Amino acid sequence: MKYILCIIFFIAINARAQDLDIILIGVSHDYSKYQKQDFASIHNKIRKFRPDVFFGEFVSKEDERLVMDYWCKQDNIKRLKMLRINRNITDELLLKTIDSLKKLTLLKPDDYRAKVDLAHAYYLDQDVANGHYQFWQVFDHLQHKPNAELENYVNNVVSPRLDTTGRSMKRLKTSEYAFIAFPIMREMGMRELLSMDCQDYDLNWGASWAAFDAKFNLSRKDTISTFRKRIKPQLSKINKGFEKYESVEKSSKNVTEWLNTDEASAISASGDFYLPEMYDMKNFPKEEMLSKIHWWMMRNKGMCDNVVNSARKAGAKKVVVIAGANHRKYMQDIFKNMPNVRVRNINEVD
Repeated sequence: MKYILCIIFFIAINARAQDLDIILIGVSHDYSKYQKQDFASIHNKIRKFRPDVFFGEFVSKEDERLVMDYWCKQDNIKRLKMLRINRNITDELLLKTIDSLKKLTLLKPDDYRAKVDLAHAYYLDQDVANGHYQFWQVFDHLQHKPNAELENYVNNVVSPRLDTTGRSMKRLKTSEYAFIAFPIMREMGMRELLSMDCQDYDLNWGASWAAFDAKFNLSRKDTISTFRKRIKPQLSKINKGFEKYESVEKSSKNVTEWLNTDEASAISASGDFYLPEMYDMKNFPKEEMLSKIHWWMMRNKGMCDNVVNSARKAGAKKVVVIAGANHRKYMQDIFKNMPNVRVRNINEVD
Protein backbone atom coordinates (compact mmCIF):
# COMPACT_ATOMS: atom_id res chain seq x y z
CA MET A 1 0.00 0.00 0.00
CA LYS A 2 2.82 2.38 0.91
CA TYR A 3 4.50 1.57 -2.40
CA ILE A 4 1.35 2.45 -4.35
CA LEU A 5 0.95 5.72 -2.43
CA CYS A 6 4.56 6.64 -3.19
CA ILE A 7 3.99 5.99 -6.89
CA ILE A 8 0.84 8.16 -6.87
CA PHE A 9 2.70 10.93 -5.01
CA PHE A 10 5.63 10.78 -7.46
CA ILE A 11 3.28 10.98 -10.45
CA ALA A 12 1.46 13.94 -8.89
CA ILE A 13 4.72 15.81 -8.31
CA ASN A 14 5.86 15.23 -11.89
CA ALA A 15 2.50 16.37 -13.22
CA ARG A 16 2.77 19.65 -11.32
CA ALA A 17 6.33 20.23 -12.49
CA GLN A 18 5.46 19.70 -16.13
CA ASP A 19 8.15 20.09 -18.75
CA LEU A 20 8.55 23.59 -20.15
CA ASP A 21 9.84 24.19 -23.66
CA ILE A 22 11.25 27.71 -23.84
CA ILE A 23 12.37 29.76 -26.82
CA LEU A 24 14.50 32.66 -25.60
CA ILE A 25 14.96 35.69 -27.84
CA GLY A 26 17.64 38.25 -26.97
CA VAL A 27 16.55 41.56 -28.46
CA SER A 28 17.33 45.23 -28.85
CA HIS A 29 15.15 47.63 -26.90
CA ASP A 30 15.27 50.14 -29.77
CA TYR A 31 15.19 49.13 -33.44
CA SER A 32 14.93 52.71 -34.71
CA LYS A 33 18.73 53.04 -34.88
CA TYR A 34 19.06 50.21 -37.41
CA GLN A 35 18.18 49.94 -41.06
CA LYS A 36 14.82 48.29 -41.80
CA GLN A 37 14.93 44.84 -40.20
CA ASP A 38 13.76 41.52 -41.61
CA PHE A 39 11.86 39.66 -38.87
CA ALA A 40 10.27 37.07 -41.20
CA SER A 41 12.46 34.18 -40.07
CA ILE A 42 11.87 34.92 -36.38
CA HIS A 43 8.12 35.24 -36.94
CA ASN A 44 8.02 31.95 -38.84
CA LYS A 45 9.94 30.12 -36.12
CA ILE A 46 7.49 31.37 -33.50
CA ARG A 47 4.50 30.36 -35.65
CA LYS A 48 5.93 26.87 -36.08
CA PHE A 49 6.62 26.60 -32.33
CA ARG A 50 3.00 27.56 -31.48
CA PRO A 51 3.64 28.96 -27.98
CA ASP A 52 1.04 28.96 -25.24
CA VAL A 53 2.28 32.24 -23.74
CA PHE A 54 4.73 35.10 -24.27
CA PHE A 55 6.79 36.68 -21.50
CA GLY A 56 8.19 40.21 -21.69
CA GLU A 57 10.76 42.17 -19.70
CA PHE A 58 8.22 43.99 -17.55
CA VAL A 59 7.69 44.01 -13.80
CA SER A 60 4.41 42.33 -12.85
CA LYS A 61 1.68 44.48 -11.33
CA GLU A 62 2.14 42.60 -8.03
CA ASP A 63 5.88 43.29 -7.91
CA GLU A 64 5.38 46.88 -9.06
CA ARG A 65 3.42 47.50 -5.87
CA LEU A 66 6.04 45.79 -3.68
CA VAL A 67 9.30 47.20 -5.12
CA MET A 68 9.63 50.66 -3.63
CA ASP A 69 12.30 51.94 -5.99
CA TYR A 70 14.17 50.92 -9.12
CA TRP A 71 15.45 52.58 -12.27
CA CYS A 72 12.06 53.53 -13.80
CA LYS A 73 9.81 53.55 -10.72
CA GLN A 74 9.43 57.32 -10.79
CA ASP A 75 8.55 57.23 -14.50
CA ASN A 76 5.78 54.73 -13.75
CA ILE A 77 4.47 56.86 -10.88
CA LYS A 78 4.45 59.90 -13.18
CA ARG A 79 2.40 57.95 -15.75
CA LEU A 80 -0.07 56.86 -13.08
CA LYS A 81 -0.61 60.43 -11.89
CA MET A 82 -1.08 61.66 -15.45
CA LEU A 83 -3.62 58.98 -16.35
CA ARG A 84 -5.60 59.49 -13.16
CA ILE A 85 -5.89 63.17 -14.03
CA ASN A 86 -7.08 62.23 -17.53
CA ARG A 87 -9.69 59.78 -16.21
CA ASN A 88 -9.62 58.19 -12.79
CA ILE A 89 -11.06 54.78 -11.95
CA THR A 90 -11.40 53.93 -8.26
CA ASP A 91 -9.63 50.86 -6.91
CA GLU A 92 -13.00 49.29 -6.13
CA LEU A 93 -14.07 49.50 -9.78
CA LEU A 94 -10.75 48.94 -11.53
CA LEU A 95 -10.72 45.14 -11.84
CA LYS A 96 -14.40 45.07 -12.83
CA THR A 97 -13.68 47.72 -15.47
CA ILE A 98 -10.75 45.73 -16.87
CA ASP A 99 -12.86 42.55 -16.99
CA SER A 100 -15.70 44.36 -18.75
CA LEU A 101 -13.39 45.99 -21.30
CA LYS A 102 -11.64 42.68 -22.01
CA LYS A 103 -15.01 41.13 -22.84
CA LEU A 104 -15.94 44.14 -25.01
CA THR A 105 -12.71 44.03 -27.02
CA LEU A 106 -13.22 40.30 -27.54
CA LEU A 107 -16.76 40.85 -28.84
CA LYS A 108 -15.77 43.92 -30.88
CA PRO A 109 -12.11 43.52 -31.97
CA ASP A 110 -12.34 46.58 -34.24
CA ASP A 111 -13.50 48.89 -31.44
CA TYR A 112 -10.27 50.82 -30.97
CA ARG A 113 -11.75 53.22 -28.43
CA ALA A 114 -12.38 50.22 -26.22
CA LYS A 115 -8.72 49.21 -26.67
CA VAL A 116 -7.67 52.71 -25.57
CA ASP A 117 -9.92 52.41 -22.52
CA LEU A 118 -8.49 48.98 -21.71
CA ALA A 119 -4.91 50.25 -22.08
CA HIS A 120 -5.75 53.10 -19.70
CA ALA A 121 -7.26 50.68 -17.15
CA TYR A 122 -4.30 48.29 -17.38
CA TYR A 123 -1.88 51.17 -16.77
CA LEU A 124 -3.90 52.23 -13.71
CA ASP A 125 -3.67 48.63 -12.46
CA GLN A 126 0.14 48.92 -12.93
CA ASP A 127 0.08 46.19 -15.58
CA VAL A 128 2.36 48.04 -17.99
CA ALA A 129 2.94 44.99 -20.23
CA ASN A 130 -0.72 44.74 -21.17
CA GLY A 131 -1.30 48.47 -21.18
CA HIS A 132 1.40 48.57 -23.86
CA TYR A 133 -0.14 45.64 -25.77
CA GLN A 134 -3.48 47.40 -26.08
CA PHE A 135 -1.91 50.79 -26.86
CA TRP A 136 0.30 49.25 -29.54
CA GLN A 137 -2.72 47.75 -31.31
CA VAL A 138 -4.29 51.22 -31.51
CA PHE A 139 -1.01 52.83 -32.59
CA ASP A 140 -0.49 50.19 -35.29
CA HIS A 141 -4.05 50.67 -36.55
CA LEU A 142 -3.53 54.43 -36.83
CA GLN A 143 -0.32 53.88 -38.78
CA HIS A 144 -2.33 52.04 -41.45
CA LYS A 145 -5.61 53.95 -41.20
CA PRO A 146 -5.16 57.52 -39.94
CA ASN A 147 -8.15 58.78 -37.99
CA ALA A 148 -7.98 62.23 -36.42
CA GLU A 149 -10.92 61.61 -34.12
CA LEU A 150 -9.46 58.39 -32.73
CA GLU A 151 -6.01 59.94 -32.38
CA ASN A 152 -7.52 62.82 -30.40
CA TYR A 153 -9.24 60.28 -28.15
CA VAL A 154 -5.91 58.48 -27.60
CA ASN A 155 -4.21 61.75 -26.67
CA ASN A 156 -6.96 62.69 -24.20
CA VAL A 157 -7.13 59.30 -22.46
CA VAL A 158 -3.53 57.95 -22.35
CA SER A 159 -1.42 60.97 -23.41
CA PRO A 160 1.35 59.01 -25.20
CA ARG A 161 3.18 62.23 -26.15
CA LEU A 162 3.79 62.91 -22.45
CA ASP A 163 4.94 59.38 -21.62
CA THR A 164 8.50 59.58 -22.93
CA THR A 165 10.82 58.17 -20.26
CA GLY A 166 11.40 54.75 -18.72
CA ARG A 167 9.45 51.89 -20.30
CA SER A 168 7.25 54.41 -22.02
CA MET A 169 4.69 54.48 -24.81
CA LYS A 170 7.26 56.40 -26.85
CA ARG A 171 9.87 53.68 -26.34
CA LEU A 172 7.32 50.99 -27.17
CA LYS A 173 6.84 52.19 -30.76
CA THR A 174 10.32 51.11 -31.88
CA SER A 175 10.83 48.27 -29.42
CA GLU A 176 11.07 44.49 -29.64
CA TYR A 177 7.39 44.31 -28.74
CA ALA A 178 6.29 46.43 -31.69
CA PHE A 179 8.29 44.35 -34.16
CA ILE A 180 8.43 40.84 -32.70
CA ALA A 181 6.10 39.97 -29.84
CA PHE A 182 2.89 41.94 -30.37
CA PRO A 183 2.33 41.30 -34.09
CA ILE A 184 2.61 37.53 -33.58
CA MET A 185 0.58 37.58 -30.38
CA ARG A 186 -2.24 39.39 -32.18
CA GLU A 187 -2.01 37.02 -35.14
CA MET A 188 -2.24 34.02 -32.81
CA GLY A 189 -5.14 35.47 -30.85
CA MET A 190 -3.21 35.85 -27.59
CA ARG A 191 -4.97 38.20 -25.22
CA GLU A 192 -2.23 39.07 -22.73
CA LEU A 193 1.55 39.34 -22.31
CA LEU A 194 2.96 37.84 -19.09
CA SER A 195 5.59 39.79 -17.12
CA MET A 196 8.85 38.30 -15.89
CA ASP A 197 11.27 41.09 -14.98
CA CYS A 198 12.87 41.15 -11.52
CA GLN A 199 13.88 44.49 -10.01
CA ASP A 200 14.30 43.33 -6.41
CA TYR A 201 18.04 43.93 -6.58
CA ASP A 202 18.24 47.09 -8.67
CA LEU A 203 19.45 49.32 -5.81
CA ASN A 204 22.17 46.77 -4.93
CA TRP A 205 23.18 46.59 -8.60
CA GLY A 206 23.38 50.37 -8.86
CA ALA A 207 25.42 50.69 -5.66
CA SER A 208 27.87 48.02 -6.81
CA TRP A 209 28.24 49.69 -10.20
CA ALA A 210 28.93 53.08 -8.58
CA ALA A 211 31.45 51.58 -6.16
CA PHE A 212 33.29 49.82 -8.99
CA ASP A 213 33.38 52.92 -11.20
CA ALA A 214 34.70 55.10 -8.38
CA LYS A 215 37.66 52.80 -7.68
CA PHE A 216 38.33 51.91 -11.32
CA ASN A 217 38.37 55.53 -12.46
CA LEU A 218 40.64 56.49 -9.56
CA SER A 219 43.13 53.77 -10.55
CA ARG A 220 43.08 54.90 -14.18
CA LYS A 221 43.82 58.50 -13.16
CA ASP A 222 46.65 57.64 -10.77
CA THR A 223 49.67 59.31 -12.41
CA ILE A 224 52.20 57.22 -10.48
CA SER A 225 50.54 53.92 -11.29
CA THR A 226 51.33 51.62 -14.17
CA PHE A 227 47.76 50.34 -14.11
CA ARG A 228 46.77 52.41 -17.15
CA LYS A 229 49.50 50.83 -19.24
CA ARG A 230 48.69 47.28 -18.09
CA ILE A 231 45.01 47.53 -18.96
CA LYS A 232 45.52 49.28 -22.30
CA PRO A 233 45.57 46.04 -24.39
CA GLN A 234 42.42 44.76 -22.68
CA LEU A 235 40.57 48.04 -23.18
CA SER A 236 41.65 48.00 -26.82
CA LYS A 237 40.22 44.48 -27.17
CA ILE A 238 36.92 45.61 -25.63
CA ASN A 239 36.76 48.63 -27.94
CA LYS A 240 37.40 46.48 -31.01
CA GLY A 241 34.56 44.23 -29.93
CA PHE A 242 32.19 47.16 -29.78
CA GLU A 243 33.38 48.37 -33.16
CA LYS A 244 32.26 44.99 -34.53
CA TYR A 245 28.97 45.34 -32.64
CA GLU A 246 28.31 48.76 -34.15
CA SER A 247 29.28 47.54 -37.61
CA VAL A 248 26.68 44.77 -37.46
CA GLU A 249 24.04 47.17 -36.15
CA LYS A 250 24.68 49.54 -39.05
CA SER A 251 24.85 46.95 -41.83
CA SER A 252 22.65 43.98 -40.99
CA LYS A 253 18.93 43.44 -41.62
CA ASN A 254 19.02 40.59 -39.10
CA VAL A 255 20.45 42.24 -36.01
CA THR A 256 18.33 40.13 -33.66
CA GLU A 257 19.80 36.88 -34.91
CA TRP A 258 23.31 38.25 -34.38
CA LEU A 259 22.42 39.44 -30.86
CA ASN A 260 21.69 35.81 -30.00
CA THR A 261 25.22 34.62 -30.87
CA ASP A 262 27.93 33.92 -28.31
CA GLU A 263 30.12 36.51 -30.02
CA ALA A 264 27.59 39.28 -29.43
CA SER A 265 26.98 38.15 -25.84
CA ALA A 266 30.71 38.23 -25.03
CA ILE A 267 31.11 41.72 -26.49
CA SER A 268 28.08 42.98 -24.60
CA ALA A 269 29.28 41.45 -21.33
CA SER A 270 32.68 43.14 -21.71
CA GLY A 271 30.95 46.50 -21.59
CA ASP A 272 29.52 45.85 -18.14
CA PHE A 273 32.04 43.42 -16.67
CA TYR A 274 35.28 44.02 -18.62
CA LEU A 275 37.40 40.87 -19.14
CA PRO A 276 37.99 38.13 -16.51
CA GLU A 277 41.75 38.23 -17.10
CA MET A 278 41.72 41.81 -15.76
CA TYR A 279 40.26 40.91 -12.37
CA ASP A 280 43.49 39.79 -10.70
CA MET A 281 45.51 42.76 -11.89
CA LYS A 282 46.88 44.93 -9.10
CA ASN A 283 44.60 47.95 -8.48
CA PHE A 284 41.66 46.39 -10.33
CA PRO A 285 38.59 46.64 -8.03
CA LYS A 286 37.86 42.93 -8.12
CA GLU A 287 35.63 42.85 -5.03
CA GLU A 288 33.37 45.56 -6.42
CA MET A 289 33.25 43.83 -9.81
CA LEU A 290 32.29 40.49 -8.25
CA SER A 291 29.56 42.26 -6.28
CA LYS A 292 28.28 43.83 -9.49
CA ILE A 293 28.25 40.43 -11.22
CA HIS A 294 26.45 38.87 -8.24
CA TRP A 295 23.53 41.29 -8.35
CA TRP A 296 23.29 40.99 -12.12
CA MET A 297 23.07 37.21 -11.79
CA MET A 298 20.46 37.54 -9.06
CA ARG A 299 18.30 39.61 -11.38
CA ASN A 300 18.62 37.06 -14.18
CA LYS A 301 17.85 34.19 -11.81
CA GLY A 302 14.79 36.07 -10.60
CA MET A 303 13.62 36.54 -14.18
CA CYS A 304 14.03 32.82 -14.92
CA ASP A 305 12.20 31.88 -11.72
CA ASN A 306 9.36 34.23 -12.63
CA VAL A 307 9.03 32.62 -16.07
CA VAL A 308 8.98 29.07 -14.77
CA ASN A 309 6.64 29.75 -11.84
CA SER A 310 4.18 31.83 -13.85
CA ALA A 311 4.19 29.45 -16.83
CA ARG A 312 3.43 26.47 -14.62
CA LYS A 313 0.75 28.40 -12.77
CA ALA A 314 -0.85 29.21 -16.13
CA GLY A 315 -0.58 25.59 -17.28
CA ALA A 316 1.64 26.61 -20.20
CA LYS A 317 4.11 24.17 -21.71
CA LYS A 318 5.49 26.11 -24.70
CA VAL A 319 6.85 29.54 -23.87
CA VAL A 320 8.47 32.43 -25.73
CA VAL A 321 10.61 34.74 -23.59
CA ILE A 322 11.64 38.17 -24.90
CA ALA A 323 14.56 39.77 -23.04
CA GLY A 324 17.24 42.34 -23.68
CA ALA A 325 20.22 40.80 -25.49
CA ASN A 326 22.46 41.43 -22.45
CA HIS A 327 20.34 38.93 -20.52
CA ARG A 328 20.12 36.16 -23.12
CA LYS A 329 23.27 34.12 -22.40
CA TYR A 330 22.89 34.38 -18.61
CA MET A 331 19.22 33.39 -18.68
CA GLN A 332 19.84 30.54 -21.09
CA ASP A 333 22.53 29.08 -18.82
CA ILE A 334 20.22 29.37 -15.79
CA PHE A 335 17.27 27.76 -17.59
CA LYS A 336 19.51 24.87 -18.67
CA ASN A 337 20.14 24.00 -15.03
CA MET A 338 16.48 24.10 -14.01
CA PRO A 339 14.66 20.75 -13.74
CA ASN A 340 12.07 19.85 -16.37
CA VAL A 341 12.99 22.86 -18.54
CA ARG A 342 14.21 22.79 -22.13
CA VAL A 343 15.57 26.07 -23.49
CA ARG A 344 16.83 27.18 -26.90
CA ASN A 345 17.68 30.62 -28.19
CA ILE A 346 16.03 31.70 -31.43
CA ASN A 347 19.06 30.72 -33.52
CA GLU A 348 18.83 27.14 -32.26
CA VAL A 349 15.23 26.71 -33.47
CA ASP A 350 14.50 25.27 -36.92
